[in-house]
Amino acid sequence: MNFTEKTKLAFNAVADHLLGNLKSNEQALVNLHAEESLFVRFNGNKVRQNTHVEQRSLSLQLQKNKKTANITFSITGEADEDKKRADFWLEQARQECDLLPEDPYQVPITNNGTSDSTFKGALLTDEDVVKAITTPAAGTDLAGLYCAGPIISANKNSQGQSHWFATENFFVDYSLYLGEKAVKSIYAGTNWDQKAFEENLAQAKNQLSLMDRPKKVLQPGAYRTYLAPGAVAELSTMFAWGALSFNAYKQGASALQRLADKERTLSHLFSLRENFAMGLTHQYNSLGELAPEKLDLIKEGQLQSFLISSRSAKEYGVTSNAGDTGEGPRAMEILPGTLKKNEILKELGTGLYLSNLHYLNWSDRLNARITGMTRYACFWVENGEIVAPIADLRFDESLFDCLGANLLAVTDFQDIDPQVSTYESRALGGKKIPGMLIKDFKFTL
Repeated sequence: MNFTEKTKLAFNAVADHLLGNLKSNEQALVNLHAEESLFVRFNGNKVRQNTHVEQRSLSLQLQKNKKTANITFSITGEADEDKKRADFWLEQARQECDLLPEDPYQVPITNNGTSDSTFKGALLTDEDVVKAITTPAAGTDLAGLYCAGPIISANKNSQGQSHWFATENFFVDYSLYLGEKAVKSIYAGTNWDQKAFEENLAQAKNQLSLMDRPKKVLQPGAYRTYLAPGAVAELSTMFAWGALSFNAYKQGASALQRLADKERTLSHLFSLRENFAMGLTHQYNSLGELAPEKLDLIKEGQLQSFLISSRSAKEYGVTSNAGDTGEGPRAMEILPGTLKKNEILKELGTGLYLSNLHYLNWSDRLNARITGMTRYACFWVENGEIVAPIADLRFDESLFDCLGANLLAVTDFQDIDPQVSTYESRALGGKKIPGMLIKDFKFTL
């Protein structure tokens, strides 16, 4: 029996045991996050760490007398031991409820249906990982992380709701170094393709060779700029920082406040949606509510909807669209345009080609103004040809400008930007992102 099959049996056993022991005045919701992961870290194109992780984490929400307690604990996959742990933590949750005040916006536990999805990948065997990565990278200073294996999410509640989602995927999050110079890339998916990885690596090597040219130092100012999908992906993370949250909007803390109030607009070239059909994560949220498979959030520059959780819906008297508790995108897609890959440099003409950005933060949230730095393979382009890498620049730019009147074109291709967080556990999810050509992107330092 493999990890996924064993975990499914273990979860059903402990969840059914826990839910079956509730008292008449109690309701409960149980969430599972589990993984069996191989982690291989590289430095200097050599293995520096080789680790296997197996873990299962159970989150319990107990509702009792209009009070809500949340407790998370690990399970082992062995039924008898897990039932003992469930009994202990259920009693702890009961005691916590007795000490808590009533929750005025408690979302009642209801049956939101059932779902069962298992996606099997074609991953490298553990024995083949090192050869598959280091052989084509021979002669380079490759540093990074390979991570692969099954990830599982599951959900049950005391009203009969039951969801199961399991997938097998991998990512190689790596950089190539040339002294202090570096380029960064990611190769990810569910089916390892050696040729595709080597093409990804070849592109990184080519960018690194361009980084060996003398750096060009630019003065602060506004430059015609191409943001590659990796840079757009970083920019788009700001939409998860309250920008698309209905609760943040009602509290006056959404960066898209002025867009929602029809004071500003974005370009008709810019459309953003939730798209669970991409298969990067499960469609149900932490309450087990099924979100729409596709939901337009911004369409042709106009705000269509915020993400609204059931808690916000109850607080503000509106209808939920099954947004999760944080009301951030979980399956973000920015729709493509018409700019072809082989025309990017020509259409850019003279300006900046930015592969990556980092250290982003709001500098003026209510005007959707963001500050951050260029990073890795960023180049100066003249007359459609890459001339030199640039010295690092800090930008300070409003989304209302760069995604508004200054958005000149969006590429006709998109890249998957996978969720590569491994803090405490591997994360599900990711984004599908095109590149963008922007007029007068503003740099301050």
